[in-house]
Amino acid sequence: VQLVETGGGLVQAGGSLTLSCAASGLTLTTASVAWYRQAPGKDREYVGAIHRNGYSTHYVDSVKGRFTISRDRAENTVNLQMKSLKPEDTAVYYCAAGRAYGRSEGLYDYWGQGTQVTVWG
Repeated sequence: VQLVETGGGLVQAGGSLTLSCAASGLTLTTASVAWYRQAPGKDREYVGAIHRNGYSTHYVDSVKGRFTISRDRAENTVNLQMKSLKPEDTAVYYCAAGRAYGRSEGLYDYWGQGTQVTVWG
């Protein structure tokens, strides 16, 4: 199983980006998928997750109302839509997949390599 995140980049504060987590060797509709991020010099932190039921989602307070996790079944991806980005959202963003659902990293079996998001201004 391989997870690959794409869509990172450089964006001005207040702007938007959509990250995508694509899977090979795993049908993502059978898994819960979480997004994490790690800012320079900080521990990796949970951002949010979507349950394998396809509709239950959960977000950390700092991104609620700004970030949305959704599935694209046709593409076998899970997307993280980020709006109203702030400089403090700058981090490497990782997706993770597994049978369980929650915020603990140990719940997820498969991890991507991460994609950099840099918010300036």
